[in-house]
Amino acid sequence: MSNAIEDDSFSKPVGRWSVFYYGVGHMLNDITSACWFTYLLLFLTDIGLSSRDAAVVMLSGQIADGLATIVVGELIDRFGQFKIWHGAGSVLVAVSFSSVFGGCIPCKTLVTFSSIVETVSYSTFAAIFNVGWAATQVSHMSMVNCITLNSTSRVVLASCRNAFTMVANLSLYGIALIVFDVIRAKTHADIENQYRWIAYLSIFIGCCFVGVFHLGTYEPRSKTGIHGNIHARISWTYWFLKILYYQVALVYVLTRLVLNVSQAYLAFYVINDLQMAQSAKALVPAIIYICSFIVSVLLQEIAWNGRRLKAYYTAGGILWMFCGVGILLLPSSMSIFMYAISVFIGIANALMTVTAVSMQSILIGEDLNGCAFVCGSLSFLDKISCGLILFVLQSYQSKLSVLFESLFRHSSFLFPSFHFVGKKLWTKKELNMLPYNCLSLLESR
Repeated sequence: MSNAIEDDSFSKPVGRWSVFYYGVGHMLNDITSACWFTYLLLFLTDIGLSSRDAAVVMLSGQIADGLATIVVGELIDRFGQFKIWHGAGSVLVAVSFSSVFGGCIPCKTLVTFSSIVETVSYSTFAAIFNVGWAATQVSHMSMVNCITLNSTSRVVLASCRNAFTMVANLSLYGIALIVFDVIRAKTHADIENQYRWIAYLSIFIGCCFVGVFHLGTYEPRSKTGIHGNIHARISWTYWFLKILYYQVALVYVLTRLVLNVSQAYLAFYVINDLQMAQSAKALVPAIIYICSFIVSVLLQEIAWNGRRLKAYYTAGGILWMFCGVGILLLPSSMSIFMYAISVFIGIANALMTVTAVSMQSILIGEDLNGCAFVCGSLSFLDKISCGLILFVLQSYQSKLSVLFESLFRHSSFLFPSFHFVGKKLWTKKELNMLPYNCLSLLESR
């Protein structure tokens, strides 16, 4: 009888406060990630590292992140304890992130500022930061599937998390706007001081929300099935034999590439290509994330089914392609229109991110003891592919610039196009791709 009551509560919609407490749990990761992708390459090149050395630092972090997601996902599936992994990862992120933007510590200790020592130093702290980031991400993302079986609630949780991702990004760009205005960068020391303050304030804000998450969220079950039975850990081969796994992976990875590559080169684009004011490298991203936040909140009010999930995802992909065309053709004399394009980029980002993450829940369904591996393996593919692409773009920037006037102009058009092809593969045959139990969960709403 108690199992029946527990199963019933596990299938009911999640309450508003529970959604809120869960949604704020990724704020520290999100605000530091926004700083990582938006300002890392810009910061490293501003302090004197070559484009290739900056790319090495970025790649080292992405590789560490990708490998850590696999290990953490496997350990969570074996031992559970989502909140412990989340808390430990958050501590590692908070301790190490300030060193990523805090200047070359070994250089000061060894009294040498050679490019090799600087590159090794920044790469080491970048790797440590990303290991902590991966532990927090995998535990938080996989937790959704163990909090509830209700399909709409799973999308609502993902949507709330995405909404607070936008809050985190807006907080970062608000901090950056103030810091860039108050602290004028005239020397390398001034540049390091700017980003050090951005890092410290970002960590403080993120840690406050991590505290709220741990106080308000209960440890979800993972080893107990939906009928009260104890299930063994699901083997990796179980997922590798599913066609749906590869289709969801393709869509998720391409979606993340669109977001991360565009974010990494946005600051370069508005300053170097459009020749906008320095404040634009904070204002343009802020507009994007304000619009994404609004859309993410609105998406929480929708009763989701498989057909609607695909329709919104398709709309986001098409909208990003139109934005890419606008960026590709926009001349510097009409740079003011970048603010209008930013609105639609924000809308497209929210539509793609919420629905792409929700596809993971469709893949997992009721197989809760493999949820961490799914989230970890997809994140591994995301991090490694993103790191390699950014490494190639940054390392061969001068050579590629001969072919393309601007990396951002062309990548913002090409990656959404590749993403749209991936989306078509995912949506080709809806009934063949959605497992019966997940389809019934979605269509029961």
